[in-house]
Amino acid sequence: MRSETKRKVGGKMKHIPYGYLIVDGKAAVDEEKAKCVKTLFEEYTKGLGLIESVKRAGLKMYHGSVGRILRNTHYLGDDYYPQIIDKVTFDKAEEMRRKKAASLGRVRELKEDEKIVIATQFTVPRIERKYKDQFLQAEYVYSQIESVVNSDE
Repeated sequence: MRSETKRKVGGKMKHIPYGYLIVDGKAAVDEEKAKCVKTLFEEYTKGLGLIESVKRAGLKMYHGSVGRILRNTHYLGDDYYPQIIDKVTFDKAEEMRRKKAASLGRVRELKEDEKIVIATQFTVPRIERKYKDQFLQAEYVYSQIESVVNSDE
């Protein structure tokens, strides 16, 4: 079975990075497309811009797609994808990409994820007020519930 663009992961279809294809359920290098990826990295690391590097690699992509290729660590090889780009070339391209972005003022600092605290313990003081209306009573009781924050987390 051969699928060139998608693979199933966790019940959802994910796109296969450019330069790979799926053969018998495993990622394999598409030699023709991988050659274009290698040329893209080589031209970019020579100092050319994204668009000129794309042209020389024989690709027709917009800069956003090219940027995603240059940042995609799957090209280094992992448990699923075979290696297409060596680490030295990949790191050089990433360094150049960051420098160019900084020189254009396109660097933004990512905010650290805020730690989400989910209360798992609650307290309710002794209920003093009694209402005849059951909805008012329930509203009052629920308003008295307080969460306990565990300082160990």
